[in-house]
Amino acid sequence: MEKLSLVDTFSEFKEFKNIDTETLMRILEDVFRGLLAKKYGTDKNIDIIVNVDKGDLEIWRNRTIVEDGKVEDENIQIAYSDAIKIEPDFEVGEELSEEIKFEDFGRRDILAIRQNLVGKIQDYERANIYTKYKEKVGEIIICEVYQVWKKEIMVLDEDGIELVLPKTEQIPGDFFHKGDTVKAVVLKVEMRNGIPNIIISRVSPIFLERLFEQEVPEIYDGLITIKNAVRQPGERAKIAVESYDDRVDPVGACVGMKGSRIHGIVRELRNENIDVINYTPNAELYITRALSPAKVISVDVDNENKKANVFMKPDQVSLAIGKGGYNIKLASKLTGFDIDVYRDSDMDYEDDVDLQDFSDEIDQWIIDTLKGIGCDTAKDVLAIPREELEERTDLESETIDNVIKILKSEFED
Repeated sequence: MEKLSLVDTFSEFKEFKNIDTETLMRILEDVFRGLLAKKYGTDKNIDIIVNVDKGDLEIWRNRTIVEDGKVEDENIQIAYSDAIKIEPDFEVGEELSEEIKFEDFGRRDILAIRQNLVGKIQDYERANIYTKYKEKVGEIIICEVYQVWKKEIMVLDEDGIELVLPKTEQIPGDFFHKGDTVKAVVLKVEMRNGIPNIIISRVSPIFLERLFEQEVPEIYDGLITIKNAVRQPGERAKIAVESYDDRVDPVGACVGMKGSRIHGIVRELRNENIDVINYTPNAELYITRALSPAKVISVDVDNENKKANVFMKPDQVSLAIGKGGYNIKLASKLTGFDIDVYRDSDMDYEDDVDLQDFSDEIDQWIIDTLKGIGCDTAKDVLAIPREELEERTDLESETIDNVIKILKSEFED
C-alpha cells in the first residue's frame, strides 16, 4: 500500500509540476540517498534506478563477500555463509547485489521520503523561477490579471507563475480587471523567506525603452541607440536617440510615417506625451532640444557645476516649464543639467503687469495655477493661445475667459 502511494506521488509530480524528467530523477535519487545513508551509514555502495515515466523505482545495495568471521562493516560486507544462501555459486571476493524492497522501509521512512520529496520539488521550482526571472529583468512580458487588490495586482505569466504589479508601478489611469492582459517590464526579483517575489513595472523608463525597441526595428538592430529616457508616467516622457549611420534619421525612424510607430507606444502608456530628441554631445544644443516644444534664444552652460541658464521669449517660458513643471524637470533629468529658465533681458517688460497685482479680481488659487505653468505676468498669460491655456492649467473655460477678459482690460485702459 505504501509502495503504491509513493508511486502515485511520483506520477503526480511528473504530470503536474513544471519539471523535466532528468531533474525529477535526480531529485528522487537525492531524497532516497539521504534516507539510505542515514539508515545504512553510507550510500556509496547503493545503486538507485528511477523510471519516472512508469512510476517505479529500484534500489540495489552492493556488498563484498568476505570469509566468515571477517565482516568488519555489515553495510558494505557480507559473510560467505550468508551470501551462498542467496545464490550458492557466490565466491569470496565477489560483489553481491540485493534489492531493497519498499517493504523494508517503515511507515516513518515513507512519510519522511514524501515530505522530503515535496520540499525538494518546491525548492527546485522556486530556485528555477528565481533564476528564470533574474535573467528577464529589464525585459517586457505579457501577463493576465489574476487578482486585484487596493495596493497591487497579481498577474500570471504563460506558465502560471505569480508576479506582482504594485500600485506605485502602475501608470495613473491604469485600471485592470481579472482576466485583462497586462504588458509590463520585469523590474526586480528577490527572495523573501525562500519564495521568489517578482515585481513588474509600467512606469519605469526601461519600459519606455523596450516599447521603442519593439516598435522600431532600427533600434532592435542596433542602427539607432537610446542614449537616455525619462518619464513622468501618464503625463510626459522624453527619449534621446542617436544614429551611427548618417543615412538614418533617428527621430523620424522612432516616430514613423505619420506617427505610425509612436502612436502604439502612446496608447500603451495611457496617452503619455512623448518627445523624441536627437542626441548630441553639444550641451547647449542638447538642452535646447530637450526643452522642446519651447523655442530657446540662448543657453549659458556651466559644465563644471552641471547648471544651465536658458533665455527665451516670454511666451515660450510656460512651454518650457510645461504643465505641472514636468517639461523642465524631464529636460533636466534627460540632460543631467540643473536648468533655470529666464525671459530674454533684451525685451521690454515695462508695460507688463505682475499677476499678483490682480489678486483683488482673480482668486489666489487661479493665480497660483497660472504661475505653475510659468506665467508670472499678464502678458505671459495673454501670449498663450486660449485652447493651450485651458489644456495646460485644467481650468474651466468660463474661468479662463474671465481671466483673459480681466487681463486684457488692464492694457485697454
